[in-house]
Amino acid sequence: MRLEPAIPPAALAAIRAPFEGAGTQIDVPVLQPLSLLLDLAGEAMRPRLFVVQAEGGEEAALRPDFTIPIARAHLASGAASGRYVYEGKAFRAAGGSDRAEEFLQLGLEAYGGADPVAVDAEVLSLAWRSARAGGRGDLSLLLGDVRLFAAFIADMALEPGLAARMTRAFGRPRLLAAELDGAPAPAPPSAPASGRGRLAALLAGLPEDQAVELLEEVWGLAGVSPVGGRPTAEIARRLAARGGGGAGACLTPAQIDAVRAFLAVEGRPAEALAALGALGGARLAALVADWRRRLEALEQLAVPAADAWFGAGFGRAFGYYDGPLFEVRSTALGADRPLAAGGRYDGLVARLGGAATGAVGCMVRPARACLEGGE
Repeated sequence: MRLEPAIPPAALAAIRAPFEGAGTQIDVPVLQPLSLLLDLAGEAMRPRLFVVQAEGGEEAALRPDFTIPIARAHLASGAASGRYVYEGKAFRAAGGSDRAEEFLQLGLEAYGGADPVAVDAEVLSLAWRSARAGGRGDLSLLLGDVRLFAAFIADMALEPGLAARMTRAFGRPRLLAAELDGAPAPAPPSAPASGRGRLAALLAGLPEDQAVELLEEVWGLAGVSPVGGRPTAEIARRLAARGGGGAGACLTPAQIDAVRAFLAVEGRPAEALAALGALGGARLAALVADWRRRLEALEQLAVPAADAWFGAGFGRAFGYYDGPLFEVRSTALGADRPLAAGGRYDGLVARLGGAATGAVGCMVRPARACLEGGE
């Protein structure tokens, strides 16, 4: 397992300093349930995970980051809100690249808050200050928002199954390209490719009470229970949505052009948001208005948001992000090695079986932020 360069103690202390006092210090287990990570973060993460399994035990993975483990800890605490500061090692397989596979992360996860826009700005500002504290002078800020695409698709009034498929494809370049290139639709529910697909197709054709009863019977026969404490009805609804209608529906040429126009929007935030506002309907317009207020809050916190770059097509590989996103990048390190990153994931706690709550977090890679580092 490749390690990252050592970080000088003084540099690490400076990078850590913005988070001091920002929340309760928390530690979480290194081993996390593999099935839960894949369900929440997406199958695209599987090649990046270090998987372990004791004889006769369930598969687990070394934590690839801290968001899901801290969300589970927050849920277990029973608290309605909370802020957690963390620092520790994370692990991701690098394949054929020269990236470190065991590396230090630190950051903040915040749950609740009366004004989500203000909390977003505060969390991003902490990440920006921490990344800058490493001494690099070539930093840039990239902004985006998963909800903007979801609102744009909703305003298009597509067939429900197609709309759900398009929304899920955002942040997954191959799936989205297939939709926009007119590739054949996935196999129909009568002949799905996987066991999960067959179960999803079956549940999609049943009333919710019967779908729940079927899932509980399957779990009872297998002697297992749902991971993460999620209600059976919520799991049944998610599976049914995956296997429901829309498998044969495709975008029209005009709709493909509209989606491509949306994804092509990028530039300084004010200009990009104005262009997006002209493309959509009421849902998109409301989110654009929130972003204008978010930019004002960032400027008040000394984050140069006006000079940032806003990309309508900017997404993250982790499937639980469902709102504003950001990355802090260094010209010297390139776009694939961000110093800091984060975003909003309001639905994650609900997907784990808890009450719906707003949530936003960030992480910083000190070895990348440190001018003497460079992993």
